[in-house]
Amino acid sequence: MIATRQRGRRVLACAAMIAGLALAQGSGAGVTIADPAVEGTVESTARALADAIDAGLLPAADGRQPKAIVDTGSGSGWAKSTSSAAVGEGPEMTAALAAFAYGLTNPDAAPAGANRWDCKPTAEHPNPVVLLHGTWLNAYDTFAYMSPRLARAGYCVFAFNFGRSGLMEGGGLGAVLPGRFGVGPMEESSRQLSEFVEQVRSATGADKVDIVGHSQGGTVANRYLKFDGGEGKVGKLITFGATHHGTSLMGIATLGRAINNLGVNILGFYEPIVGLSNIQQAVGSSFYAALNAAGDTVPGVTYTSVGSRYDEISNPYDWTFLKAGPDATVDNITLQAGCEQDISDHLTMMYSPRSTSIALRALDPAAQPELACAFNPWLIGGGSGL
Repeated sequence: MIATRQRGRRVLACAAMIAGLALAQGSGAGVTIADPAVEGTVESTARALADAIDAGLLPAADGRQPKAIVDTGSGSGWAKSTSSAAVGEGPEMTAALAAFAYGLTNPDAAPAGANRWDCKPTAEHPNPVVLLHGTWLNAYDTFAYMSPRLARAGYCVFAFNFGRSGLMEGGGLGAVLPGRFGVGPMEESSRQLSEFVEQVRSATGADKVDIVGHSQGGTVANRYLKFDGGEGKVGKLITFGATHHGTSLMGIATLGRAINNLGVNILGFYEPIVGLSNIQQAVGSSFYAALNAAGDTVPGVTYTSVGSRYDEISNPYDWTFLKAGPDATVDNITLQAGCEQDISDHLTMMYSPRSTSIALRALDPAAQPELACAFNPWLIGGGSGL
């Protein structure tokens, strides 16, 4: 046990070093190293990484996820949050940064095409589509590109803002800015989703909904399916950059969790600063131990999980992938597979033509058999342009 912890600490230190080098090089895809001394360090790091995989601290090539690290001291239970439906359609956007700016000044706006409560599902598209934003985001700035395209394809689209919390309620410093939602406890956000789905089902008369979730939104949907009444009420769950198994955040979150395990409650210290949902999404939290204890999926749901190689938030990106359990199907998709010119990151993947085509194909493969492929820049791009 002591030897395992020592190997884990070596790996985490090396992971943090590699993350720092990657940031210094300005590359989200890898590190170019010319210094022989550094090369030797990387070689030893590779050996340490292999040890960590054997110890279950990092994912293996066969898809096995890391063991949950004991969560000591983070998640105090003092945080709380509320939710609300997005109202009044904002303008359609093609770039994530522009949508983010609009979302700051119009935090409660619905994305174009969403929340038309008189919309009735058709025989071709009987399930309304519920959109779930991510952490420090809102319904508008996450779906200002995808929502109108889903609506034009004939879907009834609905969106709301969950996990609304202030600084003194556990939302962290990010909640000081307008429209920075998804910061409250994910258990509460899941129950808020349950209430919203019932509103959608009542308004449309539909038995089931389909869900498209980004980042934390995918995890909240997963929690809803397993613990808050979602089983039997969701046909398809389509996620982009979802933190289904937590995130290492380029090694930073993993390092923080390991420090907690050494008896220093660093995550508890940062909880009031970054918000509880961010602490919960750090790999190895008790939230994930409970969420995935019985497997990744529930029966009767068709899952599509999309990850980007250039995701700087939800990483390693394949932690967003799922393993199918009984009576569930899973399609794990790397965004760049077959389209290397799409270098979307965590935010711009929601403004990628390929992402939208993946969502449309997952919802109705017959109507959208082909996937779009276009250059989509990292961070500053959207709609296949700058």
